[in-house]
Amino acid sequence: MPSRGTLSVAVVGTGKMGADHVRRIQRVISGARVTAVVDLDEERAEALAATMDGCRAYTEPVAAMAAPDVDAVLIASPGPAHEAALLEALDRDLPVLCEKPLTPDAASALRVLEAERRLGHRRIQVGFMRRYDAEYAELKRLLDGGELGRALMLHHRHRNPSMPPWFTNEMLINDSVVHEMDVTRWLLGEEITAVTVLKPAPSTYAPEGMDDPQLVLFETESGALVDVEIFGHCGYGYQVRAEAVCERGTVRIGDEGGPRVSADGRWGGRVTPDYLERFADAYDRQVQAWVDATRRGEVTGPSVWDGYAAAAVCEAGVSAQREGRRVEVEMIERPAFYA
Repeated sequence: MPSRGTLSVAVVGTGKMGADHVRRIQRVISGARVTAVVDLDEERAEALAATMDGCRAYTEPVAAMAAPDVDAVLIASPGPAHEAALLEALDRDLPVLCEKPLTPDAASALRVLEAERRLGHRRIQVGFMRRYDAEYAELKRLLDGGELGRALMLHHRHRNPSMPPWFTNEMLINDSVVHEMDVTRWLLGEEITAVTVLKPAPSTYAPEGMDDPQLVLFETESGALVDVEIFGHCGYGYQVRAEAVCERGTVRIGDEGGPRVSADGRWGGRVTPDYLERFADAYDRQVQAWVDATRRGEVTGPSVWDGYAAAAVCEAGVSAQREGRRVEVEMIERPAFYA
């Protein structure tokens, strides 16, 4: 897309994530506006569209993408609906920012990958927003710089105060640990080759049928080991941390900043309550980068390959979780198109 004018965006999905992206495009970032919102809940879509001049509501992504005032698409609908919307966007050669997951499984992700390859150029950026977080970006810079030597291990901590009642064991992998899968691949610049899931005795606050917390172990191509503590019901807030253990030093991110208060015989700070607050700046940077690149006629950021690779690792993770054994990741060879 040529670099001229304001980018007109259709946002598909107007739930918590989609509505937050609408707010972000309209009020926070520059160079774009929302001209269409799409949701199966027609009343919700119309209510959101009514808050913006020149925005129309649709119940089908196809209709929104066919509108003459839509230049690009941001997909924030549930994962099972992504494939159809992505293929439609590719058929129309529309730029896309797709929230994770690219699709819910590796087979459907591979179909999207093949469709983009047939198109002959990248059109899709996948919404792995941690790559745009300032602390993760600094960690990446330090690892790439080499002053600490080779990364030997990564320790990740991913804690939520609680999960919705419909959250499942599998979703702990597919919807939560998937972020650590992508950021591990990005930080180390290599693929994850095997996954093991260990389960301690569950917390008394875990819902019936959920093993919470869990310890997920990754092995990588170079032999680095990575552990992820996923804790869905820690109770006290949303907390994401990472530490790289390298040959000549370590680096840790995610320690709470901000004020430390001492009063009435106590001291302490504040833990963010949810992911939208913890990664607000990362989401802003991600969407601004997408808009800027799209207006230049470019596609940057996590690719369809990254979405496919994450889906493949998720499948191995769910199998390891269910079967209680180490499971190797099955993936195709990375195409030169995504080199």
